[in-house]
Amino acid sequence: MALEVSVIATSSLGDRSYLASDGQVGVVVDPQRDIDRILYLAGETGVRITHVVETHIHNDYVSGGLELARLTGAHYLVAAADEVDFDRMAVSDGDQVAVSDSMQLRVIATPGHTFHHLSYVLDESTEGGWQAAGVFTGGSLLFGTTGRTDLLGQEHAHELAHHQHASAERLADLLPDGAEVWPTHGFGSFCSASQSNAPESTIGREKLANPVLKLAADEFVTETLAGLGAYPAYYAHMGVANFAGPAPVDLTPVTRGDSAQLRERIANGQWVVDLRHRKAYATSHVAGTVSLGLDGPMSTWLGWMIDWSVPITLLAETPEQVADAQRELVRIGIDRPAAQATGQPEQWVTGPEELRQLRLSDFPALAAARAGNAPAGLPAADVVLDVRMTNEWRTNHIDGAVHIPLPDLPKRLTDVPAGAVWVHCGSGYRATAAASLLANAGREVVVIDDKFDQAEAAGVAMASDA
Repeated sequence: MALEVSVIATSSLGDRSYLASDGQVGVVVDPQRDIDRILYLAGETGVRITHVVETHIHNDYVSGGLELARLTGAHYLVAAADEVDFDRMAVSDGDQVAVSDSMQLRVIATPGHTFHHLSYVLDESTEGGWQAAGVFTGGSLLFGTTGRTDLLGQEHAHELAHHQHASAERLADLLPDGAEVWPTHGFGSFCSASQSNAPESTIGREKLANPVLKLAADEFVTETLAGLGAYPAYYAHMGVANFAGPAPVDLTPVTRGDSAQLRERIANGQWVVDLRHRKAYATSHVAGTVSLGLDGPMSTWLGWMIDWSVPITLLAETPEQVADAQRELVRIGIDRPAAQATGQPEQWVTGPEELRQLRLSDFPALAAARAGNAPAGLPAADVVLDVRMTNEWRTNHIDGAVHIPLPDLPKRLTDVPAGAVWVHCGSGYRATAAASLLANAGREVVVIDDKFDQAEAAGVAMASDA
């Protein structure tokens, strides 16, 4: 049987894990912490997991590799140079690991994303001998880009960028053009230096399209470092957890909180997060809550904004939505929410005075408001607040707008000038989160629930730092 490589996508974090198998035994690469997905896939296909491998000590999520290896009895492959606090099969550049009669792994040192980063070539047995089917590249060679090089500190970014270039060239030299490229990052992950929409790729395609294989080393390093934006604050906790060896996850239902408990948690400054869609939140929500709908990267923004030890309570329409949120949160090391409640907002309060609405609008209305003709029911646009990231702001922004990236807003609420605030992002998700924070601070706020690329056509004056 030909080898099969299945993708286990975690779109909310922009990552992929993999299960490679020959129909009988399997290798798992860079598993997320909620390993039940992988165990289900292996069971469904009748595959016994014999090897679990890590391309690197991850900075963007808590790994499930240690627990998966423990449960399955698989060999756990981790770079020998990484000083971890658990037993593993230490591997280094040049090692060959026999998996079965039909497949083997070859270990290639590909520093750049981290100092001890490894890639794993998956070799398939053929009549002519072993042949490279593809390579698991982790945060090294990605689709059209590479993994970022600044996660271990800015002081290492330049050196690691040079390593990244050399590693990509080494992979391109060692492997045939037809070899598949299977990266972990690059699908929205902040671990990626830039993003690609490609669903798959090969070494040959990367030679034609990837800047790391087209630019000289110095030019690549300069361009890469110039393009790096901010990354989530919770990354600081991920490497620590992964070096120590993550504990098993507990995805059992969270304790229910009644209306009095919810009110007390809000009064105590805890985060009570409404997981419903932002339009439902705008229609009615509990005063003091924060909007982070499950339709967007909830865990990324929540993990980025909170103080790490603050208890979190989840509000949703159904228990299944709470369970989905729990799964998202354990991936970044938030193990157990403090409480949860399901249903509708009126069930979460002791009286209607605890409910609040949020006004939604669009860019044509903003243009009218800035011209002194605010639509009925909407305030003047005293302040336009842009909560996109800095790289987005530099590309193009509204003339006269105030810029505070969403992750910075909880600690910079007092920096927002006085007056009614019209807040926008790229589409409305981050703007609604920001508006909920502003409203909790007593500000009059309007959410621009509209695509930013429609602003100029709507008559909003633009500016650019480019």
